[in-house]
Amino acid sequence: MEPTWNHTTVLLQEAVDALLDNAPVAAGTWVDATFGRGGHSRALLSRLGPSARLVAFDKDPEAVAEASRIEDARFSIRHQGFKDLGELPPGSVAGLLMDLGISSPQIDNPARGFSFRFDGPLDMRMDTTRGESVAEWLATADPQQMAEVIRDYGEERFAVQIAKAIAARRQERGPISTTAELAELVAGTVKTREQGQNPATRTFQALRIFINAELEELQQALEASLLVLQPKGRLAVISFHSLEDRIVKQFIAKHSREVYDRRTPFAAPRAMKLKALARIKPSQEEVDRNPRARSAILRVAERTAEA
Repeated sequence: MEPTWNHTTVLLQEAVDALLDNAPVAAGTWVDATFGRGGHSRALLSRLGPSARLVAFDKDPEAVAEASRIEDARFSIRHQGFKDLGELPPGSVAGLLMDLGISSPQIDNPARGFSFRFDGPLDMRMDTTRGESVAEWLATADPQQMAEVIRDYGEERFAVQIAKAIAARRQERGPISTTAELAELVAGTVKTREQGQNPATRTFQALRIFINAELEELQQALEASLLVLQPKGRLAVISFHSLEDRIVKQFIAKHSREVYDRRTPFAAPRAMKLKALARIKPSQEEVDRNPRARSAILRVAERTAEA
């Protein structure tokens, strides 16, 4: 019998409330851009009207399989990453939610290779039907490439040492193929670490972000949101680490101000495209209940009616 991997949705009510606040919910199109295990989608469906529809995106085949269990004519799932949001009709979306965290079933299933807590194949792909696994990439990447990825996406100050250790291990005994092998190698290379943090945390984060092009996809999805959201349509984004949150924060800030063209100082400014509404953190009660929520930040913005 296949094990059941449980998932607790982070900032569930806060995200749904932010998306639907003051919005007519009887009709319209809503988007859950990262279905995961469907916590936000199910909560949205429970509050949307009979003529509304909810479109979900996810590139994980297991998430798509979970979505197929939702028997609701208002709901549909696309086996695509949220970078493809731009395929939706312009100005057609009343509300758009992005939950950027990886789901607990992805972390807790050793076969997916996301976690150093369990030994399994070193995969980490969100979409297991395509692309290169982490093990495959580490088998051929040169030390400089590896160091740049681990430094830039993991903010790991020992990135160069880790990259050299991976290259040396590859030459001596062959490529790394399991999560336990990588975690052990990193632990032997990183001599100091923040209290309570596994030495491999930053390296695993970096490789996961890189192999799934997560930050590039986030930037594409945010830009697409400006095209597909209708005036007064809400954007709600939940991030879980500083790299993601920085991109979201800067994107909302950039589009929440009028832009003046210095070459034509007397011309009217270009209208802002977003209105920043809120920054929400999980309550202490939620963090106590679900420690994985502790780093989450929800940012909410509203699409303006451009002049």
